[in-house]
Amino acid sequence: MKKNVLVVSLLAGCLLATSCVSKKELENCQLENKELSNSYQSTKDELSAKKEELAASKARVSSLEEQLEQQKSAYAALQTSLDKSLTNASQNNISIDKLVDQINESNQYIRHLVEVKSKSDSLNLILTNNLTRSLSKEELKEVDVQVLKGVVYISLADNMLYKSGSYEINDRAAETLSKIAKIIKDYSDYDVLIEGNTDNVPISRENIRNNWDLSCLRASSVVQALQNQYGVDPKRLTAGGRGEYNPLTSNTTESGKQRNRRTQIIITPKLDQFMDLIDKAPDAE
Repeated sequence: MKKNVLVVSLLAGCLLATSCVSKKELENCQLENKELSNSYQSTKDELSAKKEELAASKARVSSLEEQLEQQKSAYAALQTSLDKSLTNASQNNISIDKLVDQINESNQYIRHLVEVKSKSDSLNLILTNNLTRSLSKEELKEVDVQVLKGVVYISLADNMLYKSGSYEINDRAAETLSKIAKIIKDYSDYDVLIEGNTDNVPISRENIRNNWDLSCLRASSVVQALQNQYGVDPKRLTAGGRGEYNPLTSNTTESGKQRNRRTQIIITPKLDQFMDLIDKAPDAE
């Protein structure tokens, strides 16, 4: 009898020990699985952020390539004009000294244009990079920043800015607008156009007759927020609406309509800077 009791006790002890070991191993596996899951999610987020950075870099490279082609075209036009001047000089017996002066003036003007263009491009890239770095990963999902032909375009989705079917700015837009306002204030040599855009779905509400009204009212709301809440100089701001007539894509799908419902903040060099360039152009003889 005592032997039976002893055997049973030993078996129970073994089962208990096995149970404890299994439970501990299970807890370790669960902990390891949790750590792996967290690591996977973190890697996934980093990959998503890198993809967004790559897309932004590709857009900037494309813009710079386009600007380079424009500069080549401008140079070719100036070269043609110079060749024409040389021909005219030969035909009209213009003195060599006068011709050299004209060439020097043309070269000086070209250098001036290149210098201003280069400075503008550099400022645009710095502005874009500063803005992109200031936005969170979540904000970058709803804010698109691009530089096209020397102009910075910041496109914001309507559902992050406004209450549904309204032109009133919602609470969650405040932080994003404050970051954009800081960039605008840091670059005081630029003017800012706020442009509202809608899809093609008709709207008719009190004080909103159609999509023209809605796009203009939304742009005006952003302008007033930048002025009144974030201290942007109103003299630098312009509000405009394009209704449904400036779509990015087709309005035949819900995703297409969502892309077309946007507000663009367009940052451009001041017009008087370009007028100064025109004034400094060498006189044609």
